[in-house]
Amino acid sequence: MNQLQIIWQGLPSLLAGTLVTLNLTFYFLILGFLLGIVLALGQVYGPFPLKIFFIVPFERFFRAVPELVLLFLFFFGSSFFRINISAFMAAVLAMGLRSAAYQSQIFRGAIQSIGEDQMRAARSLGMSTLQSIRYVILPQALRLSIPSWANEYAVVLKDSSLAYAIGVTELLRQGRYIVARTFGNALLVYSACALIYFVLVFAGNQLLKFLEKKYKIPGFEIQERRDQSVLERI
Repeated sequence: MNQLQIIWQGLPSLLAGTLVTLNLTFYFLILGFLLGIVLALGQVYGPFPLKIFFIVPFERFFRAVPELVLLFLFFFGSSFFRINISAFMAAVLAMGLRSAAYQSQIFRGAIQSIGEDQMRAARSLGMSTLQSIRYVILPQALRLSIPSWANEYAVVLKDSSLAYAIGVTELLRQGRYIVARTFGNALLVYSACALIYFVLVFAGNQLLKFLEKKYKIPGFEIQERRDQSVLERI
């Protein structure tokens, strides 16, 4: 069997694995996005006990523990509590919560960069704190978060390959099956997997770069250029 035949015959399996990889990435990012915003708002506007006893320990734990260890904890640890979850769900919970810890810092930085004067201005117009956050702070913070979120997308997509370790049949595991069927054409198959990962990361980053330009906030790019010029002079 020549090399082109190996890739051609294995293409349906690679595409099926790619679909699982995209599903994993989607759920990781959505869980991380929703929980990350809540954690960021709690860090900026929440009461001190909530920050010190819940948000900070949560964020520090999931950022400090390696992703593979988190996967094992959720997959094998669920049986300790007599909870039966699939390998896919264990991966979503472990990596989604890990992404939430990182995204919370992205959103926290974006919220704090807006400035307290806008919150005061919104409150002076009669808005409640919740309304001010919803209609004034969050729309700007989400726009400012796009560049950092693009990096998180790339990291999460690549880290989805770790789900291979607990039996999720994603792109890398499908590649391993093809290697086993073709008796050792590992370099060729894994190169094809690497190319697929590259295309997914590149396409996603280009889309997010387009959204960044489309939804940029006038004035903030001027401040970024000023900050960059200051750094260059130091």
